[in-house]
Amino acid sequence: MKKVIVIGGGFAGLAAASSLAKKGFDVTLLEKNCDIGGRARKLTISGFTFDMGPSWYWMPDVFENYFKEFGSVVSDHYNLIRLDPSYAVFFSKEEVMRVPANLNEFYALFEKYEPGSSVQLRKFLADAEYKYNISMSDFVNKPSLSLLEFMDFRILSAAVRMDLFKSISKCIKNHFTNTKLISLLEFPVLFLGAKPNETPALYSMMNYADIVLGTWYPMGGMHKIVEAMENIAKKQGVKIKTFERVEKINIVDGKAVSVVSNGVVIPADIVIGAADYHHVEQNLLEEKYRNYNEEYWKSRKMAPSCLMYYIGIDKKLEGLEHHNLFFDAPFDIHAEEIYDRPQWPSNPLFYATCASKTDDSVAPAGKENLVLLIPIAVDIEDTEEIREKYFNIMMDRLEHLTGQSIKQHVVVKMSYAINNFKEDYNSFGGNAYGLANILKQTAVFKPKLINKKVSNLYYAGQLTVPGPGVPPAIISGQVVAKEISKKFSN
Repeated sequence: MKKVIVIGGGFAGLAAASSLAKKGFDVTLLEKNCDIGGRARKLTISGFTFDMGPSWYWMPDVFENYFKEFGSVVSDHYNLIRLDPSYAVFFSKEEVMRVPANLNEFYALFEKYEPGSSVQLRKFLADAEYKYNISMSDFVNKPSLSLLEFMDFRILSAAVRMDLFKSISKCIKNHFTNTKLISLLEFPVLFLGAKPNETPALYSMMNYADIVLGTWYPMGGMHKIVEAMENIAKKQGVKIKTFERVEKINIVDGKAVSVVSNGVVIPADIVIGAADYHHVEQNLLEEKYRNYNEEYWKSRKMAPSCLMYYIGIDKKLEGLEHHNLFFDAPFDIHAEEIYDRPQWPSNPLFYATCASKTDDSVAPAGKENLVLLIPIAVDIEDTEEIREKYFNIMMDRLEHLTGQSIKQHVVVKMSYAINNFKEDYNSFGGNAYGLANILKQTAVFKPKLINKKVSNLYYAGQLTVPGPGVPPAIISGQVVAKEISKKFSN
């Protein structure tokens, strides 16, 4: 059997490893950290269990399709529930929008803010559904190695309706005038990686995922997905090794012949870099074997990094839902301070997840599990003093907006930001979400999943196709596995 070495144990690495092992490859997965999951690792402190990274479970069909490939269903692995309300949006202390899971109630919510807008919402969502279905069937599962992949009549005709050359901001504003409704529809873009006026309207598909397909939660936390994928990988025969810090990929005659991990040479017939793409290229390969130079990477527009706080509260909190968005500050200014004038935000929007509202297992009885997050620019100064400043900003606003004391009830507190992303994930610029979703970084314009100079070296993860987020990372691993299977038959 051909030996495959997968570098990186996040969603993309796990998906690629399992898919190839199922097809008969001898797969070893190497992870530098003490446990697998990448950004979706879990943190346990004093009886509190925190999801360290992803907390939104969208696009449930991607997970269903993944488990189906291995003869199982989601419910075989974890208990998935739909959240209702999906999330809350705090515009002020007096105005909190709780977003219902029920679609008719969602239409009614829009009517409350803008009479007649439910008609426009139906049109908007019908268009978003079309984009979602076409994207998931014809676009995201392609390796995007060449424009020729998209050169058939059905795909080309669909591409016209995908609004690649119109911004999502313009698309939304063509339907709605109420600023709060516009902010509600634009919010996924800020977190997924670009300003709304620079993001193709194609990404309204995420509004369909949010509003129609819903916001879900795996009981026990997002790490339950990692545990499920790990179990599948092991059943397929994948050998998973942690504390493996890969130092080099050895190339002979244009082929990767081994990797060096912790000083030990491990032979390989095929290598997949499912760790940070920039790190794999710039630090594990000699310059002559790299797809891209440092100037290329510096020219990329990155999605945000973030400052997170994992907090244990010694009482129950009032007024919060599982997911909470705090939009009591100007959206445009914060976006500019991420993308146009990189700096710590002057008046940040932020996000809070309180998983213990749904799941008693993640906090001791009578206490709350709280994670706070501010999207920030990549590669800016990151110090404990700055982190503490923004912790106090978030806490003060949280107390004001919910009308209760919180800070004095903090019993667990840990921060995570740019320096941690670099240390734990070798993250380029300390990014949290990969490349910004702008047109010139979409599909064939993303970094390629194959190495053009090394015949058996591939890449997977959020810096290549299809892009950032948990579902795209899973798909990325599956796509690269298909490409390898086509070339290397067993």
